Amino acid sequence: MIKRQIQNQIEEKLFKGKAILVFGPRQVGKSTLIKTILAGKDHIYFTGDDSNDRQMLTDTSLSSLKSIIGNKNIVFIDEAQRITTIGLTIKLIIDHLKDVQVIATGSSAFELANKLNEPLTGRKYEFKLYPISFQEMVNHHGLLAEKRLVFQRMVYGYYPEIITKPGEEKELLSLLANSYLYKDLLMLEQIKKPQLFEKLLKALAFQIGSEVNFNELGRMLQTDNKTIEKYIDLLEKAFVIFRLPALNRNVRNEIVKGKKIYFLDCGIRNAIINDYTPIEIRQDKGALWENFIIAERVKFLLYNKMEVNQYFWRTTQQQEIDLIEEEGNNLRAFEIKMNKNQRVKFPVTFTSNYPFAELFNISQDNFESMLTNTII
Repeated sequence: MIKRQIQNQIEEKLFKGKAILVFGPRQVGKSTLIKTILAGKDHIYFTGDDSNDRQMLTDTSLSSLKSIIGNKNIVFIDEAQRITTIGLTIKLIIDHLKDVQVIATGSSAFELANKLNEPLTGRKYEFKLYPISFQEMVNHHGLLAEKRLVFQRMVYGYYPEIITKPGEEKELLSLLANSYLYKDLLMLEQIKKPQLFEKLLKALAFQIGSEVNFNELGRMLQTDNKTIEKYIDLLEKAFVIFRLPALNRNVRNEIVKGKKIYFLDCGIRNAIINDYTPIEIRQDKGALWENFIIAERVKFLLYNKMEVNQYFWRTTQQQEIDLIEEEGNNLRAFEIKMNKNQRVKFPVTFTSNYPFAELFNISQDNFESMLTNTII
């Protein structure tokens, strides 16, 4: 079994008087992770996918909870976003059953957070679980083995079932992209135009690595930019995509409101456009490489608890740097190219205005340096 990096972090928070919440997209292994942590421990399990469990945990009383939980000291609630009053239910347990540890998982961060934020203020530890990371696979079977598989990961991604069932990648990714991944989103009333939603996903998939303009997307898809922005916000909160804003420090010619959008998993991106062509002959391999590196960097920073702001940088003259990181007073600039022999020169406009920034040229030759604990 591939050990998830946040397992030890969660175990350290057990029985500290707060609920443990694990957010993440469907099928990334949240249930498996918690069941691994709870193996051999006396606990009671509920799932929001079961109507009886939903009924028991909705608008319940303290006396009912005591009866349901009995002498168990761990309560595991899976798919908690489907339970209407889950925040108040967990609050009752934390406030009145002091020896009981609550662990809840949810696949819809926006939905679950809305039900939990107010009732559980000061009463929760939050964790995010994404598809398996490059670093987790390095920890599992070594750096050399994982580097050999990088082109495969760029095509099929890092979802646990994709990694553990070689030969079935296309079928399983299609199932993920068409069923599980958007299940929560398509159930929401906000998604009133599912066909538009699917067209937007394809448009975003074709634009990875490029600056995204909501007005242009609106014109292309024949809708208003407010709808585009709302759907993109929902996709981000559902862990499908993430945004990278433009760095702007009032330097002349820097763009102010630019944004790029990347997919959290390259396999999902390729499933959306139904393209599993090998990397060596792909037209979009440069953009995929950029998406892969930046998405894995996002996982690395999250799992290593590094508080870092991430941006891209561009001027109106189209000078550009792929990734900028701001950590306290430190600034790091990354140019991300597949070919180690490709000449990289950081724009003078950037280096003269940010002389203190560290500069990194990331290629196939050294990319592990920013995805493992080797240099940064």
